[in-house]
Amino acid sequence: MMAHKRSLVARFKASVSLAGALSLLMFGESPASAQRVTYEQPPIDYLNAEVHDRVAVLIEKIESGEATLKYDSQFGYLKSILEALDISESSQSLVFSKTSLQLSKISPRRPRALYFNDDVYVGFCQRGDVIEIAATDPRQGATFYTLKQTEQERPRIVRDRGGCLSCHASSRTQDIPGYLVRSVFPDAAGRPKLGSGSFTTDHTSKFHDRWGGWYVTGNHGTMRHMGNTICRTDEMEFDRSAGANETDLSDYFRTDAYVSPNSDIVALMVLEHQTQMHNAIAAANFETRLALHQSFQMNELLERPEGFVSDSAKRRISAVAEDLVYYMLFGEEFQLTDAVSGNTSFADEFQSRGVVDSKGRSLRQLNLQTRLLEYPCSYLIYSDAFAALPDLVRHETLEKLAAVLEGQNQAKEFQHLSPKLRQQISEILLETVPEYRDMITSRNQG
Repeated sequence: MMAHKRSLVARFKASVSLAGALSLLMFGESPASAQRVTYEQPPIDYLNAEVHDRVAVLIEKIESGEATLKYDSQFGYLKSILEALDISESSQSLVFSKTSLQLSKISPRRPRALYFNDDVYVGFCQRGDVIEIAATDPRQGATFYTLKQTEQERPRIVRDRGGCLSCHASSRTQDIPGYLVRSVFPDAAGRPKLGSGSFTTDHTSKFHDRWGGWYVTGNHGTMRHMGNTICRTDEMEFDRSAGANETDLSDYFRTDAYVSPNSDIVALMVLEHQTQMHNAIAAANFETRLALHQSFQMNELLERPEGFVSDSAKRRISAVAEDLVYYMLFGEEFQLTDAVSGNTSFADEFQSRGVVDSKGRSLRQLNLQTRLLEYPCSYLIYSDAFAALPDLVRHETLEKLAAVLEGQNQAKEFQHLSPKLRQQISEILLETVPEYRDMITSRNQG
């Protein structure tokens, strides 16, 4: 694993406060001995800051009477919340490992269902106490909620105040509150055999290591994954062929107990990329705000001009922008050796939401022959979260993105991008991302 990738996974750093900075400046103390600031304190204030994600907006509408949720005897509020949040049932992904909040409700015979769109994730368990929801706030990143699965006159969606962070704030989420897709060696009850190891999966992961503890439907040729399979003894005897190329899960559990009988492989591949891309954007946001906060505090101590950005802060912002570009351009993406195809409408629905250029090209076009996307640049560049990045890091990211696409940056992690691909991606961005176009135009005129 390259050092660059390791820095992406561990980019977010606890940093020195004003008192710590003064001590460091005057007495040469190490950062480890200074008072530390985390995302739970200013300037991030993750647990208390107001959020405006899609779920927060829905909560306001429910409280005002503008919106309501309908309860049914089989799924509780699930179908209604999916409709309210504009999440397609075709995104259903089924996980049977006991690796989430309601683990006692989860087993191979009763998997947990996950549904998602570009910025919201919804988790449903049969006979579950709550529906679990995570939404991406443009400024504060992943925000977690629950909705009780009991019929109420006015359903109440409750924001989590830190309980979810025991699992959703670690090196697996780039050390900030975030999302993850985890692959484990599950036993017959769905318990992960942690002694055999586990994997946090994204687009860089080997196919061989994906989806342990998940159900997977669709075709993938001769490639093998860990889905649809129980670990009977140990890792060495884990049969990856047993669950290959499944299109019918009815032998594993009662599929009529879910809104869809499938767990589409294409949805899973999109989910893997999207979760860690969201984390990368939020990590860039948090790190930049921390760097500027500390730089501005030092301005007061050193009587520097208001708004002065120190060289140290600039280096931190540059580093996190580099990480973001690495992930955005699918650095070190695993190359498929066989074609992949799903068995639901997910792929068509996903592609139909793309912003197209004058040639009909979109960053949501799927490849599925050798890689996930036809034009490997993350569609989350259009997201509210990317737009809400502090100006300095967003501009730096676009500059570094252009350097790769124009061939100035030929680093090893971008060797999967041929000159033709770089040109095509750049052309799409020039037509569909105004800020990118303005930056290039201004630079060329200058």
